[in-house]
Amino acid sequence: MNFTKPPAVVAFGGGHGLAASLSALRQLTHRLTAVVTVADDGGSSGRLRDEFPILPPGDLRMALAALCGDDEVGRAWAEVLQSRFPGEGPLGGHSIGNLLIAGLWQQRADPVAGLDMVASMLHVEGRVLPMAAVPLVIEADVIGADPEYPDDTMVVVGQEEVALANGDIGDVRLVPANPPAVPEALRAIAEADHLVFGPGSWYSSVIPHVLVPELLDAILASPAQRILTLNLVPTADETPAYTASRHVEVLAEHAPGLRLDAVVADPSFADGDTHLATYVRSLGARLVVAPVRMRDGSPRHDPHLLSAVYAGIMGL
Repeated sequence: MNFTKPPAVVAFGGGHGLAASLSALRQLTHRLTAVVTVADDGGSSGRLRDEFPILPPGDLRMALAALCGDDEVGRAWAEVLQSRFPGEGPLGGHSIGNLLIAGLWQQRADPVAGLDMVASMLHVEGRVLPMAAVPLVIEADVIGADPEYPDDTMVVVGQEEVALANGDIGDVRLVPANPPAVPEALRAIAEADHLVFGPGSWYSSVIPHVLVPELLDAILASPAQRILTLNLVPTADETPAYTASRHVEVLAEHAPGLRLDAVVADPSFADGDTHLATYVRSLGARLVVAPVRMRDGSPRHDPHLLSAVYAGIMGL
């Protein structure tokens, strides 16, 4: 690794979880690439992908907002990107950022070129890329999705439906099963010093990246250090009863060849989990237990605390 300049880091995820890791990582390096899931089918993103043949822009928008310049202008643009139209009319519920991205994609056939244009206009520090060149659908086998048949397995289709499904989520798949990865994302992985996974919704933001065969091959071939950041609490939708160790186990089940170097866990989630260290060691990683939670006690990562932990792991 070349330590004469800031490290090249690729962060994988989507939604609020990816925004948290980006907010922390941008304090360490400007050589930062976000590789974002493109399976969202709810809300504004779902409406736009239903109406136009485009990638869902919502998680990409959130990543761009997290990387806007850390000055008055940058913060103002981040607020604009995230703001939504009120009311029940055709624009009601749409975020301004989603419409901006969708509009640029109408002008430019290449979605990466459109995202780069938004990033340039907003003085984004880093780059935001979709994990696949086509919109994806998440399918999951859910045991007990129908309360009348608690032992039966049903196939639940769509990110929103999977997130809201009752029962226990088992195997998760993408449709199409072998989507084309974005070449720019593959290059970023090959050139990275560090790869960061999580936090975020486990089945809809973290695991999908290892289900894209080209992405997984690039991750497995990369000499970069691989860091997994666990959530602070079980999420109320996808993983309501999951321990920290179960999160690690599920990721390993969906990517059997994946090896990690470090797993970050807050004491509030790690303490008392007698299996966590064992599962982490089974993936070749060391467990880093450190306070990374907001001091107000809310289930959000503190970007400054998380940045300090990343800096220690990366040797900065």
